[in-house]
Amino acid sequence: MRGVLLMISLAGFALPSSEVPAQVPPLPDGALTHWVVDQPEEIITYLTFDPASVERRVPPALRFITVKELAEGGVPWATEYLTEHPSHGQWGISFFEIVRMRTFDIDGRTPDWPEHGAAALWCARVTASDPASDLGPGQALLALEFWMPDRGYAAYMREKGHYAEYGDVRLREDPKGRWWGAVNVDGLSVVAECIPSGAITGGAGSAGMQAIFPPLSSIVTDFVRVAFAGHRVQECAGDSSWRFHGSHPLANAVVVGSSLFEYGYDLIGGAYPR
Repeated sequence: MRGVLLMISLAGFALPSSEVPAQVPPLPDGALTHWVVDQPEEIITYLTFDPASVERRVPPALRFITVKELAEGGVPWATEYLTEHPSHGQWGISFFEIVRMRTFDIDGRTPDWPEHGAAALWCARVTASDPASDLGPGQALLALEFWMPDRGYAAYMREKGHYAEYGDVRLREDPKGRWWGAVNVDGLSVVAECIPSGAITGGAGSAGMQAIFPPLSSIVTDFVRVAFAGHRVQECAGDSSWRFHGSHPLANAVVVGSSLFEYGYDLIGGAYPR
């Protein structure tokens, strides 16, 4: 259950139980592109990180939400975390996922996936630097990294206003139901494994929306708003693991709580001008 609570507080997904089929919320008018994801399968871990390690990636209009803020707001895991890491009050909170999809389509074009090809995404919780500013509907996230294993498609995404870079990303399921993920890019190697275990939560009643902003260091200036419904979620068993190595800021992040396996949802999105 802790992993699901982390997902709600970090990633913003709503996961009530319901027999009514989930409906993807409508996106606001004005999207410059049309993005469709169908039948994804993904493994996710949640991390805290030192904001100083990525400070050059934060647009002036945004700031990271901190562990201290969540603890002061009564989020149990954040309070427990600060007891173990009292110097991390100003650290940011984030999630990292490796995801493969039956459909990934932006304006009619799909990637050329290699064998077991997948995408990897590192997103941090953010809010407006100016409390009077309105970032619009959906939980605000900063895409610190988005890696695709197709160089041409990553370039196409940037042209369309969707932040992405090339990276060797793989995700596969072995015959025993264990999921294996790997990411290899300059300065970072990630190896992950997840054995989905226990009750399946979410499903019919789950739906939400997010606004994903590009990092300041990117040539992309548009942001992406996504809406989704139908998440099915299982925690990864206790012997599942994530290993980060290298000089990249992710290598020094701290894994928090249980990892998750998610699947079966529908997602739409689009780029919006800032």
